[in-house]
Amino acid sequence: RFEANGVTYNKPAEKFGARYLTFLDPDGLKLELTEVADDPRTPWTTPEVGAEVATRGFHHITLTLSDVKATAAVLTDVFGYKLVAQHVNRFRYATDALGTANIVELVAAPGEGRGHVAAGSVHHVAFRVKDDATQLYFRDLLLKKGFQVTPQIDRQYFHAMYFREPGGVLFEVATDNPGFMVDEPLAELGTHLMLPPQYESQRAAIEAHLLVLG
Repeated sequence: RFEANGVTYNKPAEKFGARYLTFLDPDGLKLELTEVADDPRTPWTTPEVGAEVATRGFHHITLTLSDVKATAAVLTDVFGYKLVAQHVNRFRYATDALGTANIVELVAAPGEGRGHVAAGSVHHVAFRVKDDATQLYFRDLLLKKGFQVTPQIDRQYFHAMYFREPGGVLFEVATDNPGFMVDEPLAELGTHLMLPPQYESQRAAIEAHLLVLG
């Protein structure tokens, strides 16, 4: 399918005991497909892609840093992650708070320049929490450790707060509540472009820049 659609990719490889395939999205962002034998999540199937090969969600994220020590301390001392594997300059951290999408990999690359916020880069990494109380717990903990943390921000579908970790990556802590059914029923999720009230006046301009799917 990559070859048929002109996608740039590398040959399959293996790390930490799992096979993966690296490819570039249209903006040049490097992504990976990782084989997982027992992922319980519902596969994202289409008429062309069956359940046996369909993607099921995020597996891990990778942060490339000039020095990983301070970032690793945030993962372990704030969010409760543990170092579970290491290979050369790649360190894998995981949390048992979730069964999937629970891995952060840090790659030590001394001298590597900082990324720019632009097409082909990731703006921030979001960590999910169940409610406001849990989010505020982490905010208090981060403030006590000397981080500059934003106030809670209402994003219509969730509540967010942000801080920049020592390696320069912007981290977000986002709540599950109030959820995506605040303005449309479950059966219609994903069938319309829903906008928070403050952006409704810009609907025409926003829609003009969106790709047509399907």
